[in-house]
Amino acid sequence: MANLSDVKGVGPKALSLLNKIGISSIDDLVMHYPFRYEYLKRTNLMEALDDDKVIVDGKVESIPILMRFKAGLNKMNFRLISNSGVVGVSIFNRAFLKNSLQVGTSVIVIGKFDKKKNIITANDIKLGTLSDKAKIEPVYHVTQGLTNKNISTYINMALLQFGKEISDYIPDNYINKYSFSNKRTALNIVHNPPTDEKLEEAQYRLKYEELFSFMFKINYLKKQNKANNKGISRKVPIDKIKDFINKLPFSLTSDQETAVFEIISDMEKKGRMNRLIQGDVGSGKTIVAFIAMYANYLSGMQSALMAPTEILAIQHYNNLKEILKDTAVNIALLTGSILKKEKLDIYKELEDGSINIVIGTHALIQDDVIYNNLGLVITDEQHRFGVNQRANLQNKGIRPDILYMSATPIPRTYALTIYGDMDTSIIKQRPKGRGKIKTYVKSNSEIKDVLQLMLDELKKHHQVYVIAPLIEDNNENSALASVCDLRDKMKLAFGEYYNIDMVHGKMASSAKDLIMQEFIQGKIQILISTTVIEVGVDVSNATMMVIFDANRFGLSTLHQLRGRVGRGSNDSKCVLISDSDTERLKIMEKEDDGFKISEEDFKLRGHGDLFGTKQSGDMNFKIANIKDDYDILLKAKKDSEEYLNCTTNIDEIKLKLINSMNNNS
Repeated sequence: MANLSDVKGVGPKALSLLNKIGISSIDDLVMHYPFRYEYLKRTNLMEALDDDKVIVDGKVESIPILMRFKAGLNKMNFRLISNSGVVGVSIFNRAFLKNSLQVGTSVIVIGKFDKKKNIITANDIKLGTLSDKAKIEPVYHVTQGLTNKNISTYINMALLQFGKEISDYIPDNYINKYSFSNKRTALNIVHNPPTDEKLEEAQYRLKYEELFSFMFKINYLKKQNKANNKGISRKVPIDKIKDFINKLPFSLTSDQETAVFEIISDMEKKGRMNRLIQGDVGSGKTIVAFIAMYANYLSGMQSALMAPTEILAIQHYNNLKEILKDTAVNIALLTGSILKKEKLDIYKELEDGSINIVIGTHALIQDDVIYNNLGLVITDEQHRFGVNQRANLQNKGIRPDILYMSATPIPRTYALTIYGDMDTSIIKQRPKGRGKIKTYVKSNSEIKDVLQLMLDELKKHHQVYVIAPLIEDNNENSALASVCDLRDKMKLAFGEYYNIDMVHGKMASSAKDLIMQEFIQGKIQILISTTVIEVGVDVSNATMMVIFDANRFGLSTLHQLRGRVGRGSNDSKCVLISDSDTERLKIMEKEDDGFKISEEDFKLRGHGDLFGTKQSGDMNFKIANIKDDYDILLKAKKDSEEYLNCTTNIDEIKLKLINSMNNNS
């Protein structure tokens, strides 16, 4: 397929801005769906009241007069002939529209009506006219320098130029069964809806395709697992495992112990282990994984643990080295930033079996990595990896046992649908000796109280996280806190005495990792971030989490963020700052069970925030929502199973779906 830069009108600057909001291909562009729709219905100015928001259409009657002021401000005035008569229009800082507003041009004006002066102060002017029915206008997520109109123009141009090349993942028999339109038509309707009815039909079709594709991949992996269920036969010395557990510098909770022996039982079976450890935030899943790797070592096999970030991989490596310091286990760390010579040495020792356990990032699945006798594969924060990344690691060995870890509690009904082929161990209890976390909901007017609480913690030589929903200010959400803005404000408040820095998802990994390391080492006292730190490092000295515009996050995301504090023996605080939706947020003040919170979140918001915002894993749907579209999910699940089991039907769609698993990372 063509590149994004081949779309007419998308130059280098537009390309950079589109990349900034996660659009890097034509598929990304045409599937950048509106997050809401505005309904433009003509206002009768004769019935409008003073200061009403009005929408009128008509023809420009007079040549626009442009007035320029100091500081780059400008104002444009013209007269409009509308259905309600002639009305004056003023609009600020839209000088670039002047050449488009020729006398006789049809326009739609949206703004505030001054009835006495018969003037509309417009906030938007669009070319075109309104019909008697409401016009449905798509609204997109944008960024500074990229307008809603820009996005709409690029999308429609891409559909015009390359619509026939867009992949359709619904087999013909299901298109016919449900009388679906073709994908190009559905995309055209979603981005240019003529009626509510047509929009609903197009959305249903696109949701079905997305869920069909997702469930096909899940069912394909399930089928592969069942077809090849023969695992590694081994005997784990239970007495040595019990002795190892007894020598740990802390006691396991009963949930941890149960999980350990469920895993060992699986390892001793003839079938291949396929188990998910679901642990609440701070419940101690990692030590369970470490014990599993030690058990695998005792049975003479290699283990590999894949973490989603380099910083987390390093943390696991250092912790495991400490836990196993009195044993003969040889542990290696393999990440993208390791020097080539050291990498080559690790490759050699993995292949000859000298390395017993390797911990790393996706570097573990590179072609050059060959294992001697891989017996156990562990994927940490499994939803952060695509289907294909996990499969690649599993395929590195000859039928190794598989263990997934997730700190994202999932409601049981949905877990059975998505992870129905896995056995599940649930860890709820927090390890002994951990401090308590007290949660407060505060308004913006109480910011002085919040700053005082922060100062109290800083004076104790503790560290503080500050979270914002945005990286930088933009026109669309100018009222929301941004990381850059909060960094400046925190430096004003605390910069004279404490070190302050920030991390966010658009920074280079090396820069992020350096700042996180400095925070871990205590060189930074206040770390300002987006949800990039939601899943990650343990900093036992961090005792306070402050989340601005908390109403913008799901409860599960807030619970994950809150779990970044309370990792040591000190009591901690989590402050949620918001002027709205406070009743929902108050659930966080009284509830600390992540599984109960996930159920509440699912009822209120759907699946999105159970898996974090815009993660790169399997659950990052563009248009579907598991809660709202669960009936479609069940239909797609049934159809995908039926289609997959139709062995005579190895067609282009099936091959596309299997191949697309390579792009799901």
